[in-house]
Amino acid sequence: MSSQPTTVSFIRNEDQIVSLAPIAASTRPLTALIVTPSLHAGAADSGAVQLVRILASAGHRAIVVSSGGRLVRDVTAAGATFIAMNVDSTNPVTMIRNAFAIARIARERRCDVIHAHARAPGWSAYYAARRTGVPFLTSWYKGFREQNLFKRLYNGVMARGDCVVAISDQIAEHVVERYKTPWQRIAVIPASVDFERFDPARMSQARIEAVRNSWGILPDTRIVLVIGRMLRRKGHHIVVDAVRRLKEMGLKDFMCVFVGEDQGKSRYSGELWDLVLATGTADVIRMAGPTDDLPAAFAAATAVVSAAIQQEGLQRAILEAEAMAKPVVISDLAAGPDAVLAPPAVAEDRMTGLRFSAGDSLALATAVVRLFSLPAAARTAMGARGRAWVLANFNTAAAAEPTLRLYEEIAAHRRA
Repeated sequence: MSSQPTTVSFIRNEDQIVSLAPIAASTRPLTALIVTPSLHAGAADSGAVQLVRILASAGHRAIVVSSGGRLVRDVTAAGATFIAMNVDSTNPVTMIRNAFAIARIARERRCDVIHAHARAPGWSAYYAARRTGVPFLTSWYKGFREQNLFKRLYNGVMARGDCVVAISDQIAEHVVERYKTPWQRIAVIPASVDFERFDPARMSQARIEAVRNSWGILPDTRIVLVIGRMLRRKGHHIVVDAVRRLKEMGLKDFMCVFVGEDQGKSRYSGELWDLVLATGTADVIRMAGPTDDLPAAFAAATAVVSAAIQQEGLQRAILEAEAMAKPVVISDLAAGPDAVLAPPAVAEDRMTGLRFSAGDSLALATAVVRLFSLPAAARTAMGARGRAWVLANFNTAAAAEPTLRLYEEIAAHRRA
């Protein structure tokens, strides 16, 4: 890496974030038009909600255009205006119609910024921004596969922002390497965690028991929790094979629980069930679907696993698991060293989790066995270090200050 992002970023070391000096507030509230495909539970969905809260806390206005979902109530509760639109469609005709509709909203509401959080709405937002002359931002949450030239073109809209917001250093480097985006157009801004919601001190035993009962799991059974939508890139099939290996190793009294939404857009869930049956692991795997009490799900777990086989950037669920003081086991594509402290990058007395090579089910099984073999006090200490790390590095201020500075700089540039 030849240089570092200079638009808006922060300097990270092992103990603190050194923020850049704040700049003066704008003379009027800004209006941001945020375009995200849906408002369910994905990274872009949660990122849009986080952005709304940050802008509202500073007195700015937010308009969210999305196909909708269960997080709509969070968006409106934070003070944003929600406009339903089928922006998750990849139909070219629909995307063109959306571009005209977004441009009309930007003009009528006098928007200062159009901020896209995914590819399909990103194309509509990009042409709307060019049509209206409004600055265009993108937020990049993960690496995208590029099987062919068409996919490369489709993904490339996320690198067309006047500024590209990357959720981690890992993603920023990915954008620079793949799309030759200048570092000056990249802002590295971390996710933040709701520490009031994800606080083990606030967790009651009744909530934990309710979650375990809903999964049909006995009190003494150790839980390996896998959080994430039912998508191939999340690596659930790697977990299934690792569970098979754990059974062959003679591991007992454990249950693997998949918690995540299945929006029915692929055959992956069916293939996964076929794999569970073929590997004889149905007795130790639960596919629980989404949960209304995610903090309690984390609290019930012995370990939280992400087996991503595609670069994820910075999974919010992993940060939330650490905030709940749970040890994590992640693939080397699931999260970077800025999110999880793991050997050999750090000494074992500083680790917050374990890391394995993506796609290697044996390495995953070995990591789980190693974690289960630790004394309970050692696992507790590991979880406590994880919570302390997330508290220090992924708090609201760490995300809010650079976000607001970025918006102020863009607005000031536009006024000039």
